[in-house]
Amino acid sequence: MKKKGLGRGLSALLDDPTTDITTRSEVGHVQPRTPGGVSMMPLKFIEPNPFQPRTQFSDEALAELAQSVRELGIIQPVTLRKLGYDRYQLISGERRYRAAQLAGLVEIPAYVRIANDEAMLEMALVENIQREELDAVEVAISFQRLIDEVQLTQEQLSEKVGKDRTTVTNYLRLLRLPPEIQLGLRQKSIGMGHARALIAISDPLRQVELFNRIIESQLSVRQVEDLARSAKAKGGRNTSNARPNKELSKQLGERFGSKVVVKQNPEGKGRIEIAFKSEEELQRIVASLG
Repeated sequence: MKKKGLGRGLSALLDDPTTDITTRSEVGHVQPRTPGGVSMMPLKFIEPNPFQPRTQFSDEALAELAQSVRELGIIQPVTLRKLGYDRYQLISGERRYRAAQLAGLVEIPAYVRIANDEAMLEMALVENIQREELDAVEVAISFQRLIDEVQLTQEQLSEKVGKDRTTVTNYLRLLRLPPEIQLGLRQKSIGMGHARALIAISDPLRQVELFNRIIESQLSVRQVEDLARSAKAKGGRNTSNARPNKELSKQLGERFGSKVVVKQNPEGKGRIEIAFKSEEELQRIVASLG
């Protein structure tokens, strides 16, 4: 059976069983909570979602949302799954849940659903992506979790999240960037376009150097792409076009009494490698250089 895709929205993933979900009230009688309906749920019965892909919440934005909640209440219900008697877990709506706590509410409107852990991860991911609440690194981490934990290929993942394969690949490649660049993305010091350009450079040190230049000089994406192409081309010529200079290697080998390899590219750049087998031999080579 073909799995339901995330691209069609959160509702496409939610089961709609006919069996009522029930919970005990404060006085002991049973209140029906039917999947698909909206119920007022005590906050004390709700647990955060461990699969929540969003890891950073602005205190200022939450305070503003809490003030709105005090004045207007929760307009859009959160979505929960049943864990047991008087135990529910957030599928989506963590900002509303946190704002309700700050506002001092004791209950909030909620949809109650049934979902397994795999669906929980998928639902939390699509909820945030559709609201554009995740930063690029959080999206990448969430995609990687779906690949690792749900055992999806990139092709299957692209179908599930309703994005083309190239977009998914670009997000996943962000996780190979140095930590300081990932942090820059999360803090919005650079954009996704800058990051894609930096990915084209294979040397992490060069990536960080160019990242610092972006911050210092406020470089545009086009400028970074040009610099990245230049850095990549120079790196390629230095490595792939370098050839051993056998004659010079032989001459230097005779001088130092050790194996010497001289590599040089057509531009004249290169390196000299001098082999040694012991500390004494190294000191002899150093002395001969002096």
